Formats: sequence, C-alpha cells, structure tokens
Amino acid sequence: MARDTLTADRIVQAAIELLDDEGLDGLNMRSLAKRLDSAATAVYWHIKTKDELVRLAADAIWDEIAQPDLNTTHWRTAATVQATGMHAMLTRHPWLGQAFGSHLMHGPGKARHDDLSLGIYERAGFSAADADRAAATVLLFTLGSALGPAAHVSLNRRLSKNGQDAEQLMTQAMARATETAQEFPRLRARLGTPAAAHYTAAPDNTFAFGLQAILDGFEARLEADRTSRRG
Repeated sequence: MARDTLTADRIVQAAIELLDDEGLDGLNMRSLAKRLDSAATAVYWHIKTKDELVRLAADAIWDEIAQPDLNTTHWRTAATVQATGMHAMLTRHPWLGQAFGSHLMHGPGKARHDDLSLGIYERAGFSAADADRAAATVLLFTLGSALGPAAHVSLNRRLSKNGQDAEQLMTQAMARATETAQEFPRLRARLGTPAAAHYTAAPDNTFAFGLQAILDGFEARLEADRTSRRG
C-alpha cells in the first residue's frame, strides 16, 4: 500500500486490531505495516512514534461506549449505561488497562466520556467537587473490575507464545489454588459450590453488584445532604 493511500484513521484502526490480537507488547511498526500491506516508513509518515500510536488507539476506543442523553435519562440509569459500556469496552480491549500504567493518555474520546460522567453526577445533585469524586470512584471501580478478564487474556497469550499449553497450566494452577484454599475456613466452605467452580475468579454479576452498591451509596449521601440542608 503506497504511503499516500494510508490515512491516520486507517492506521489507528489497524493498530487497535493488532493490539486486540497481540497485546501491547505485540505492537510494533513492522507488524502494523505488514497488516496494512505497507512499509513501516509509510506508517511513520503519518504517526511518528509507537507511544503516539498507542495514545491514538486508546483514545479511539472510548467512542465505542454509549453516551446517554442526560436530558431524557435519569442520572442513575445514565451512570449504569456508561459504566457498563466502559466495562464491556475494557473487556474487548484488555490491552487498555496495561496501557494506562505505561502511557500518557489524552484525547477527545476520553475527554468526551469524562465530561458526560461529570454531567451525570452533577445532574444527580452533587457539587462540582463531589461530582469529580463520584466520577473518579466509578471509573476506578470499573477499571479494577475489568482487570480480571484482561489478565486472563494476557496470561493465555503469554503462555501460548512460550509454546506452553495454556489450558493445562491454568488447570494445574487452579488445582494447587484449591489445595491451598482447603487450609482457610471460608474458602473451604465454598469449594464444591457452583459459584466456586473457579473460586479465584470474581463470581457472576460481581461488577453489576458493585456498581449498584456504589450508586446506592451515592443516593444515600445525596439524601443525607438534602436532609441536612432542610434541618
């Protein structure tokens, strides 16, 4: 593909696909150029560094998250839609969590998401400062909740690249973890139950449970503030 047929948008989309397939460590300009049927020099003509490419790819995927209309949607419904969409996006693109710890992230996609998030909690009744705290709380919870699926994908990829049988190693590790759990009463009590088939993983619906608990806490805090003002 000649240099003048490439665009930054096409390069970024190909980078996202490569990151999804190979992870952050698998992204390099040579592999990306091969995917684009181009020369690495043609990619560099549009995007100068790998760091910049990661930043652009990371920012682009924030646009995958549905952004509810605050004029027609209750704040709590909007918060649930936005956080659930973010969790799904992070699960689809497990490399993003790793990129947060190693790259500087900024751009219009993330900014648009953050601006709406602040609007959700201001609409709920929080002051500007508390809306910042509420938005950060949900963001950090959602990021943390997505680490498990992301880590599973990364681990399987690393083991497979090393020529190891990922499934066999995971089974062996789970067996050893189960043996260890026998020594602890609460873990031992859960072994053999359907919910503990893989007790080291988060139980089903953990993200939804935690998110709703956080929003319950926000509502309780807002009601306490209203009661205090009336008193």
